[in-house]
Amino acid sequence: MSDAPITVVHLSDLHFGGYADLAQIEALESFIPTLGAAATVISGDVSQRARHGEFQATHAFVQRLKQHAPVLLVPGNHDIEWWRSPLGLAGQDVKYAKYARYFGDLTPVLEIPGAIIAGALSSYGVALGSLTLNLRDVAVKGHLPASETTRVAGVFADAPPEAVRILVFHHNVLRGAHSGRMGLANWRSASRRLLASGADVILCGHDHHESAGQIDGSLAVSTSGTHSFRTRGGRPSVFNLVRVEPRAVHIRHYRWESGSRRFLTSDVFSFAREGAPRLAVSVAGGDQGP
Repeated sequence: MSDAPITVVHLSDLHFGGYADLAQIEALESFIPTLGAAATVISGDVSQRARHGEFQATHAFVQRLKQHAPVLLVPGNHDIEWWRSPLGLAGQDVKYAKYARYFGDLTPVLEIPGAIIAGALSSYGVALGSLTLNLRDVAVKGHLPASETTRVAGVFADAPPEAVRILVFHHNVLRGAHSGRMGLANWRSASRRLLASGADVILCGHDHHESAGQIDGSLAVSTSGTHSFRTRGGRPSVFNLVRVEPRAVHIRHYRWESGSRRFLTSDVFSFAREGAPRLAVSVAGGDQGP
């Protein structure tokens, strides 16, 4: 493994449309290039209602970021027109057609020097795998089918041994510190398969509350906040800077300061990558539940 660290900016839940905080968007465009990251990752919910104008605004934002470093993004539950095909009755493609028109692949793979970043699909709308007994979960909850984690494991298996393996999808896999909710249905099964995927770190969002933690004390997870007005409990917006070293993953929060209209460095969390035992140095919002 190379000793050179890999650093990526992790954004999520921009929600272009009525809820997007444009002051933050403008600040991100000027601030992100100063961080020297190898890539920017956006883990879904770039729109509010999957409208053309919202995707067009996202596309312009992404194109501006790409002038400085490559960008990978995946769809969130707000980015799919699930009502066009509930339970897949009209096929799967129709739900994603508008998103795909602007951003292409639903599960993109980005190779950069020293790392491979693989997108996975956790957003299916009203689908059998995402249904629970809770009505508030309808079209909100995500799931990771075994076929998806198997596909990602194959992508990582084909990568050079020394490459850092970063997995991206939308729904949170750590219990939200404020909401108390997991983003995935059948999350225990998903967690077991994620541990076997070969990933070094997972990037996700959905909960609108930043966190850093681990699955089973071994797989680091970065959960980015939102850059909309829909934050949890009135908290400030946060994005993450993820730095992967040979023996550690570091997740730094950057907190939005509305008074000064800028992002300020905040908490840093570090997790071991190698050695036994692989224990978290510190955790925020990482309760895995019973």
